[in-house]
Amino acid sequence: MISEAPRRFYRDVTVQRGDDGWQIALDGKLLRSPAKAPLVLPSEALAQAIQAEWDGQAERIQPRSMPMMQLVSTSVDRVIPNRAQIVTDITAYAASDLICYRAEAPEELVRRQEEHWQALTDWASHRFDVSLRTTTGIMAVEQSAQSLAIFARIVDQLDPWRLTALANVTTTAGSLVIALALLEGRLTPETAVSAAQLDELYQAERWGEDAEAGARRQGQAREIADAARFVTLLDNSARHE
Repeated sequence: MISEAPRRFYRDVTVQRGDDGWQIALDGKLLRSPAKAPLVLPSEALAQAIQAEWDGQAERIQPRSMPMMQLVSTSVDRVIPNRAQIVTDITAYAASDLICYRAEAPEELVRRQEEHWQALTDWASHRFDVSLRTTTGIMAVEQSAQSLAIFARIVDQLDPWRLTALANVTTTAGSLVIALALLEGRLTPETAVSAAQLDELYQAERWGEDAEAGARRQGQAREIADAARFVTLLDNSARHE
């Protein structure tokens, strides 16, 4: 039996400034995470975005319509308590990054991968001083321990909010490099989606669109766009403080 969404139980949503950051109050009561942890936000812009999400709920609360709230809750309830494991899990994507596995044919797909994925490989090499090995076919390619150690250090340096965004994009795209390029501004949300979906989009062009696959790609695009917006709202803290 599917349970109904909870009814809206509040009237007013406000943003309050505290000693450590911004908080959301529903009818004057401070909002907490699903695990009942305090929600202290690092930027006013993020707090205002979450305020708008709560204020925009109708008769029933739809958590899926509040992506900024979901990302904040993930950061507080999952990323902060499990930081070391999250860093390890995300860094592991560099060992089998999507952009390192190239097609041998057809020629057009090879060309697109060279144009988009090789550009990202070159960017990562210059930006982070890593050497990513690429391969064709189905055989796995082993990345150097030095490169993986560099990626681990980069990921571990992120604050929990940006680590949350990076983790979401990495798992959604199957690529740590794409996720880092998005956070660093090398890719826009749209170009990050295009890079992550390059193979699938080519196949859809060639063989026709599958409704289920198309819906999955749309969901993937929303998740990447939401993570990018989340980082933008975090970055506003640097300009306003």
